[in-house]
Amino acid sequence: MKILLIEDDRETADYLAQGLGEEGHNLVLASDGRDGLFRAAGESWDLLIVDRMLPGMDGLAIVKTLRAGGVETPVLFLTTLGGIDDRVSGLNAGGDDYLVKPFAYAELVARVAALGRRPRSQSATTVLRVADLEIDLLARVVRRAGQELLIQPREFRLLEYLMRHAGQVVTRTMLLENVWDFHFDPRTNIVETHISRLRGKVDKGFRDELIHTVRGAGYCLRAPS
Repeated sequence: MKILLIEDDRETADYLAQGLGEEGHNLVLASDGRDGLFRAAGESWDLLIVDRMLPGMDGLAIVKTLRAGGVETPVLFLTTLGGIDDRVSGLNAGGDDYLVKPFAYAELVARVAALGRRPRSQSATTVLRVADLEIDLLARVVRRAGQELLIQPREFRLLEYLMRHAGQVVTRTMLLENVWDFHFDPRTNIVETHISRLRGKVDKGFRDELIHTVRGAGYCLRAPS
């Protein structure tokens, strides 16, 4: 397996690199949290082994950010933080397994093998594109034709939903439930207002309109034909 180890303790890293290498795995080290995040998000891995306490960014934040961006690579937390609350917070953050230091090497190998046998869901991309519009889910950046757009958090969520359903008509009810978490009609023009603001940022000043109103049905974000 191709494994990314995010670990700042060199002795532990060297020990794992030698041992897992002998097991036939390809282990790559990132000794800083931020570097680990970018490598985890930017490349394809079979497994991430992540320490909790790291310089730059802690392990929980790394995994939460990856999961928020749609990265589903299995994660094994490997850490000295062994309390019940620590284990629970690690698993709730998106970790798949949790092993406390000091650990038995045979147990580590068994857990790595078990995670490797789990069926993998199709990896979700962290960047969505429609025509010349691009949304980076990890960096939380939106660009059109290479130009960065200033998008507010709710507008970002709305745009992400539209882009994930590009070419499909999404109704007002769908947007209320999935963007605002409303399971009732608030009887306001909140959807229409945000669509209008988003259009002003995504379409205004560009040759082709991407966000369209489908009269009597809803909205559709689609590339020009």
